Amino acid sequence: MRVVIVTESFPPDINGVAHCALQTARHLVRRGHAPLVIAPAVADQDADADAPCAVVRVPSLPLPGYPQVRVALPSRRVAAAIAAHRADLVHLAGPFVLGVRGMTAAARLGIPAVAVYQTDLAGYARTYVGTGEGAAWRRLRAVHGAADRTLAPSTAAVRDLEAHGIGRVRRWGRGVDTVRFHPGARDTALRRELAPDGEVLVGYVGRLAPEKRVDLLVGACALPGVRVVVVGDGPSAPALRTALPGARFLGRRTGDELARIFASLDVFAHTGPYETFCQTVQEAMASGVPVVAPAAGGPLDLVDHGRTGLLVPPGDPGALRAAVADLAASPGTRAAHGRAGRAAVEGRTWEALGDELIGHYLEVLRERTAVAA
Repeated sequence: MRVVIVTESFPPDINGVAHCALQTARHLVRRGHAPLVIAPAVADQDADADAPCAVVRVPSLPLPGYPQVRVALPSRRVAAAIAAHRADLVHLAGPFVLGVRGMTAAARLGIPAVAVYQTDLAGYARTYVGTGEGAAWRRLRAVHGAADRTLAPSTAAVRDLEAHGIGRVRRWGRGVDTVRFHPGARDTALRRELAPDGEVLVGYVGRLAPEKRVDLLVGACALPGVRVVVVGDGPSAPALRTALPGARFLGRRTGDELARIFASLDVFAHTGPYETFCQTVQEAMASGVPVVAPAAGGPLDLVDHGRTGLLVPPGDPGALRAAVADLAASPGTRAAHGRAGRAAVEGRTWEALGDELIGHYLEVLRERTAVAA
């Protein structure tokens, strides 16, 4: 198959949309298909040197107040690249701005499109502007309604899409690198550095932005014998350094270094209530680390409460603190939850999820063929 992946974000960006688009492109190449990626331009001219396939960059601007996020500008390159690639199918990754252009081009060219829902844009609208949820859902309905199939990463996301009038929705989760993220990556030297007095290490990994609610870890910071570690970067970083006294901020980490940090934690705490999936929860589970997460969105599918971790009411710092305290006080429970979490995700490799995605592509192509006949 010749597949064009139109994505709102791609490495060197570090986020769920970029990571999933990269893994999709890699898997398609491994399976003998011919992908092309269309993504917003970034400042790094050598950003695509290690990309698994050709990447067409579309002019973009940094998002005001959040320069790490770039928004594509209207460009004829999208339609031209799809046509030049002679695409059999267009994959729209987290479509909102660039994805709308991709959907329009696919429709004009008569090419089937699969739209992958990845970002709770309505939730972001509530967080950043206090309004605009209706407008976000109208835009999502327009692009997803025009797609041949929408893939949502969790049960909660499927429910949200269907409740807002979006049809032809199927669930497609996310893979995890179970070789890189593994309990064997635990690093005793790193633990001594981060917890010199043998503290229980409680970590958050992700973007430092308002919608992530990392400030909810303030209660955990006050627990005796607990050290909070924050990995990531974003516009909220300066305020969080003040709000979370005693926490260690490690900045942005990737690859094997990130895997060592995950495996060296005793508890992983996620705080954001707007996750359509939450890949970091899955990476923590693969690392054999028990998870505390909000009982909302993607974590509802990932965390088996009382077996692989604990789910808490979203936005409740007291409940989050209590859950962390319970796990911090019980090494046996942490170990049992960590083992169960690892076992739960061992079959969720990117290879398995990539093959599942190709299955969706083939079904859409068959459906188009049947309609045309």
